[in-house]
Amino acid sequence: MSESHARPTTDEGTAPAWPAGAPRQAVILAGGQGSRLRPYTDDRPKPMVEIPGTGVPIIGHQLEWLAREGVTDVVISCGHLADVLIAWLEQTELPLRVETVIEPEPLGRGGGLKFAAAHLPHPGEPWYATNGDIWTRFGLRAMAAFHAERAAVATLALARPRLPWGVVETDTFGHISDFIEAPPSPYSVNAGVYVLSPAFTNLLPERGDHERTAFPRLARERRLAGYPIPQGAYWRAIDTAKDLKEAARELAEERGYEA
Repeated sequence: MSESHARPTTDEGTAPAWPAGAPRQAVILAGGQGSRLRPYTDDRPKPMVEIPGTGVPIIGHQLEWLAREGVTDVVISCGHLADVLIAWLEQTELPLRVETVIEPEPLGRGGGLKFAAAHLPHPGEPWYATNGDIWTRFGLRAMAAFHAERAAVATLALARPRLPWGVVETDTFGHISDFIEAPPSPYSVNAGVYVLSPAFTNLLPERGDHERTAFPRLARERRLAGYPIPQGAYWRAIDTAKDLKEAARELAEERGYEA
C-alpha cells in the first residue's frame, strides 16, 4: 500500500540544487512503535512527536532538512499508527514530494528499507536513508562527496554523542586532575543516516536487519565507509523522554545564543 503526498514548493523547471552524483531521493524509516518514548507515542508514531519549542514533529524537521540538502523525493516507510502520520502529511505544505508505504507485515529494518526503496522514483541513482527519530542539521552534500570519493556501496554518518555522566581524569600517579561534565564519547556510533549506492538495494534482506547482514558483509569487503559528522554540527537521536527534554534545552540555549 502506498500513498503520494506531492506538494513541492519548488518550481519543476528549476535546475537541480545538488552536485553531480549527490542523491535527490531518500527513504525515512518511520514504522517503529517508540515504546521508550511513551506516553508521547501512545497516540502517534515516534516521528510525529513534536520537538518542544518548535511546534513541529521530528518528521517535519527531517523533511525540511532533506529539502535544503537538494532532495526532491522522499519515501516514508510507515507502520505503527501510520494514519496519524499520513493525516499530518495531507494537511501540511511540504517542501518536496513524499510517498508513504506501509509494509504488508513486519519485515524488520532491513526488509522495511528494501520495501521502501522499491518505491524510489530513480532506481538507478544513489539515495539517502535515515531513521525517523533523528534530529540533525549537518550537510548531506559533503557526506555524498565523501561517499563518492571512496567508491563505497554504503556510507554511514558517525556521531560522538555526549556521555550521560561526568567523567574523572587522573594523572599517571593516580591523582585526580579534573572533572568533566558530559564529555563526547571517545567512540563513534552509527548516527542513523546513510548514503547508499543503487547496488546496495540488492544486498538488503527481504526480512531482517541490514545492520546484521548487509553492513557486516560490506565492512569485510572494505566497501562500507564512515563519515564523521563535522564537529559542532547538531545531531541527536530522540529515543526517550529524556532525549526530548535535552533536545528542547539545547534548542533553547541555541536560540538564546543566536539572540
